[in-house]
Amino acid sequence: MTTELPVNLAANPRLSRWLRFDAAGFVEVSPGKIEIGQGIVTALAQIAADELDVSLERVRMRPVSTAASPNEGTTSGSLSVEQSGSAVRHAAAEARAIYLKSAAERLGVPSDSLSVEDGTIIGPGNLRTSYWELANPALLEREASAQVTVKPPAARRIAGTAVPRLDFPDKVFGRPRFVHDLSLPGMIHGRVLKPAAPGARLLSLPDVGAVAGLIAVVRDGSFAGVLAETEAAAENALSLLRKGATWSPGETLPDAARLADWLRTAPAETTTVDARTPAVPAAVARRIRRQYTRPFLAHASIAPSCAIAQWTGPDRLNLWSHCQGVYNLRTDVSLALQIPLENIVVQHVEGAGCYGHNGADDVAFDAALLARAGKGRPVRVEWSRADELAWAPMGAAMAIEIEADLDSAGEIVGWRSDVWSNGHVSRPGRSKTPTVLAASQMANPAERFIAFNPPLANGGGAERNAVPLYDLPAWTITCHRLLTMPIRTSALRTLGAFANVFAIESMMDELAAERGEDPLAFRLRHLKDPRARAVLEAAAARAGWTGRRKREAVGYGIGFARYKNFGAYCAVVAEIEASAEIRVRRLVAAVDVGEVINPDGIINQIEGGAIQATSWTLLEAVRFDAERITSDGWETYPILRFSDVPAVEVEILNRPAERSLGAGEAAHSPTAAAIGNAVFDALGVRVRDLPITRERLIAAFG
Repeated sequence: MTTELPVNLAANPRLSRWLRFDAAGFVEVSPGKIEIGQGIVTALAQIAADELDVSLERVRMRPVSTAASPNEGTTSGSLSVEQSGSAVRHAAAEARAIYLKSAAERLGVPSDSLSVEDGTIIGPGNLRTSYWELANPALLEREASAQVTVKPPAARRIAGTAVPRLDFPDKVFGRPRFVHDLSLPGMIHGRVLKPAAPGARLLSLPDVGAVAGLIAVVRDGSFAGVLAETEAAAENALSLLRKGATWSPGETLPDAARLADWLRTAPAETTTVDARTPAVPAAVARRIRRQYTRPFLAHASIAPSCAIAQWTGPDRLNLWSHCQGVYNLRTDVSLALQIPLENIVVQHVEGAGCYGHNGADDVAFDAALLARAGKGRPVRVEWSRADELAWAPMGAAMAIEIEADLDSAGEIVGWRSDVWSNGHVSRPGRSKTPTVLAASQMANPAERFIAFNPPLANGGGAERNAVPLYDLPAWTITCHRLLTMPIRTSALRTLGAFANVFAIESMMDELAAERGEDPLAFRLRHLKDPRARAVLEAAAARAGWTGRRKREAVGYGIGFARYKNFGAYCAVVAEIEASAEIRVRRLVAAVDVGEVINPDGIINQIEGGAIQATSWTLLEAVRFDAERITSDGWETYPILRFSDVPAVEVEILNRPAERSLGAGEAAHSPTAAAIGNAVFDALGVRVRDLPITRERLIAAFG
């Protein structure tokens, strides 16, 4: 029997917010986590079906909405299966117990004499009823009690199986599913004029004259845009505005060629992340110091952000958005527009690609501002590709310096790490200041928000994964969060873990090379955690690590991490070929996410993460000059092409007795490290600054 409720169910204990049985023969499940391509809708449906003893076909998953769904915060941090999954499991188990009690009263038998088969409740002597016959919303109008026992893993029939994704049929057959496809009666179109540079103020707008289909030009301080009957008309009017608008000078951006120096010298808040002191200090024979960096990274979502807004009264607003936190967006909109929270409904509709805080929240607020001139008609606003790449929040640039103390035998006796970075979170709904972009551009502007780092207990931000998981005798880990933010930063997949693991795993490889020791053996010698050792050994075995042969211009590297140091374990072996450029031929990953709900979903997430990390490691960097971001198209912000996608193999170490852990961000960091280490293995030079480009390789050769 449960002694306490899962955290998300405790925060939203009303059972009717989670489940509803319908007399038509299905159960509606309403989680507060959204589908962003990670397969969460399917995994949660599997969990509910198992606990209720119904087929997956009887489970209907409701889209998330502030009007009806439990508030589970933001869908982020690879926590959906872990947190929402446990909440859905317990809510379903309690709903099952409630309906069994109701059935027992109707049939006149004890509850423990009843069983459930696909929603049919069966009692002694073939007595029968069902969830559907008993369907009554009043039964679940109560608080969760924690007085139920969920099924043990061995009794689960659907969880643990590779069921087809529920969201795939619409996507495969091109049926409308994304917010970009949504069309509402009377809908009109909006476009927003972005500033000439970050921090620039709008001084004047031209008279655009009579543009066919133009409804209105909207201005609120430095925020400006147009409303039109068609997208083409909106684009035409926006082009005229852009040509004639005048702006004040903007902020001066850092020197891109000296980014690490800027990070290390900008005003910062310094904190000690963790420290370990040995009982007896060891003698230090020598020290090795290295610096590793990553640039600003764009989310580079395949489809630019889009939203629809409709005012249904002077202070009543409906929003359709692919944001990752509908309640958080609602909070920011309420703050910025000074209207009551309860008068705003945010409905989640899937978008075509986002992991992290991209422009989804911003474009929803843009739509709300433009829709005030829409006279009650729904207004659809879509950003351009240039808007998305230049104005959505970026993943923060980072510089990491690691210094290792070695004794006379070359063993590690001390470790110091300093991390310089902007904060990694400026998502909506987490402060008294709205963070949506246009809130700082209005005539009555909100103060521009400076990104912060979440507490380390929640995974941290810039310091995420900065504490080594290896068993080292002493360390000091320090984080320097920048207090200035000329380039807007917020959550990008893995936050600071990507750079920190790249740095730690590169340094471990360098130290192994100093000793002439095999990189895998060196890592295993410094790891006691059996689950950590198991993923390293599994990845190495599948990749044929011990049997690899030295070939010209071909290299093998290994990387390991436990995401956030308390999430999923993942190890990756990379095989690369160095010719005119670095090509990743093969990635072999082993992952331990505890109990596996959908193995196909786990494989998809690890494959996707590894491929995205390959793109980050070899290609991606936000480019900018002193005035503006210049990488505002695929030509200037290239991402990995299909022709360059490596073969990815995934080995799952299923542990049914362990709690489920999210897989979405587990593979990124070890993949980057494995690629960097494979480059060194192939060429004998170490590139410590990402991305690993041809130019940086040439510079490394000196």
